[in-house]
Amino acid sequence: MSGKTKFILAAVIVVAVTSIASIWAFSRTPTSSPPEFHNSTTYTDPGWTFPPESEPVTPLPDFRPVIAKVKPSVVSVTTETVTSDFFGRQYTESVAGSGILIDDEGYIVTNNHVVESADSIYIELADGRTFSASIVGTDPLSDLAVIKIDGTDLPHAQWGNSTSLSVGEWVLAIGNALGEGITVTEGIVSRLNESVNVEGITLYGLIQITAAVNPGNSGGPLANMSGEVIGITSVKIVASGVESVGYAMSSDEARPIILDLIRDGEVTYPWLGVGLRTVSPLLAAAKDLSVDRGALIVELLADSPADAAGLREDDVIIRFGGQQISDVADLVRAIRRSEIGQEIEIVFVRGSDTRTTSAQLIERPTR
Repeated sequence: MSGKTKFILAAVIVVAVTSIASIWAFSRTPTSSPPEFHNSTTYTDPGWTFPPESEPVTPLPDFRPVIAKVKPSVVSVTTETVTSDFFGRQYTESVAGSGILIDDEGYIVTNNHVVESADSIYIELADGRTFSASIVGTDPLSDLAVIKIDGTDLPHAQWGNSTSLSVGEWVLAIGNALGEGITVTEGIVSRLNESVNVEGITLYGLIQITAAVNPGNSGGPLANMSGEVIGITSVKIVASGVESVGYAMSSDEARPIILDLIRDGEVTYPWLGVGLRTVSPLLAAAKDLSVDRGALIVELLADSPADAAGLREDDVIIRFGGQQISDVADLVRAIRRSEIGQEIEIVFVRGSDTRTTSAQLIERPTR
């Protein structure tokens, strides 16, 4: 039976039922009169007023003073790279990003992935002035880079202290979103001290934020409500069903790296020579470990400081240089904060025994 037929039949049934109902209604003799409606003053209250208003909701903070303070130090970064197509024909590829002027002489912090392999770098200031820039130093492990323009009395950002941040605190992400000029998005701090793996490289000391982060924001500042830079926007998660999950490298994590790049043009890291995995209660149960926290050694390189210290695979490092180690991020950051050549005490668990050794850290091999 077609849909149209079904509709017609339904209409006929409705008419039939309606007709029957009408006949019944008109043929029925009422046995009693309906009750009369009377106004009542039972519930009236001449003295009634609206309940007192609740306390006013706290309004959003005024972001305008923060923007006015930080925006002049934010720059648009455009890089050009000459490349070749399948037929060997050359063409120029452009990439847009952001950066932060950190002094009045033209030093700019940005992300390594914004400027790596660039043949030319161009900078536009918030006031419209343009400059060409040169690379001072880059660090792929932290995805940070420092570039420089020639200028004096340039507007620069105030560097803040990210250790004072709290979850729920308001922050602003400012940058050259989509390559269309400097824009601002607001959000809050979602989590602190996060680590994220990006194309095989793990970034540590990240701030997770809800502020919208788009292509072109990379390298721009994350500012607190005092107008201080407390992070460098680095990466966002792009996946179906994922909303507003962006990350910025904390200012305290970035500070020593920036100093090394400006002073030496590169960053050197202390090295222990191990591959690691975070110990969780689930992993501890699966591998029959006697501890449920720490950094499990899953790979140990021959002739490394760890090898010389007598460490083995399946040892769990729980303290490093006096610092408690709960996961891999703790250990990596503790190593990076140490000095090359420094002798470090390491407390580890082997089986059910807790042991102590020491290792002399060396410079991380380049390959």
